[in-house]
Amino acid sequence: MADARPTPASPAASPTFDEVFCGLLPRLYRRAVMLAGSRQSAEDVVHEAYLKLARRPQRFLAHPEPYAYAFTAVLSVARDAHRKDRRQALVDGMAEVEEAGAGGAVAGGGPGGWDGGVERRQAEIEAVRLLGKLSHRQAGIVILVDLDGYTLDQAAKIMKVHRGTAARHRSRALDRLRAFLVESEHGQAGR
Repeated sequence: MADARPTPASPAASPTFDEVFCGLLPRLYRRAVMLAGSRQSAEDVVHEAYLKLARRPQRFLAHPEPYAYAFTAVLSVARDAHRKDRRQALVDGMAEVEEAGAGGAVAGGGPGGWDGGVERRQAEIEAVRLLGKLSHRQAGIVILVDLDGYTLDQAAKIMKVHRGTAARHRSRALDRLRAFLVESEHGQAGR
């Protein structure tokens, strides 16, 4: 007679919740920093998203695109954290970074010179600052479409909104970003 017990190899064939989530961590951290504004806040957001998804790991593992599912959870947690923080006294943590960045060019970082990644880091800080001025939905759509390379239809499905709503959020976000850039250029020129 054949033994009806499952073989030990069958459970190991499917990845566990932790394995799948840990594989997504670097990408989730990068996107969470863009949503939360700082590395510490991003770590908190990703941790909270982990706890939220760990309550029902089978849903996460059964999803056809685990990154999209996890990103939606990160976006939700970031939005909730922002709402909670908004009720507290506001402190502008980017003021020191902006003052340091306004000092001028970095030595050796001129055209064609390697600056040790300072210019790229300043660009990332500026992107985080600008995304922080958008609503979480607008920032989420911009991240998914313009940074992660999803189509508008895919982003709408991930965000669980209609395609037209996603397009409107993206359009308004891009308009606001353009306005912020024009405003900052004119403000520096003494408008």
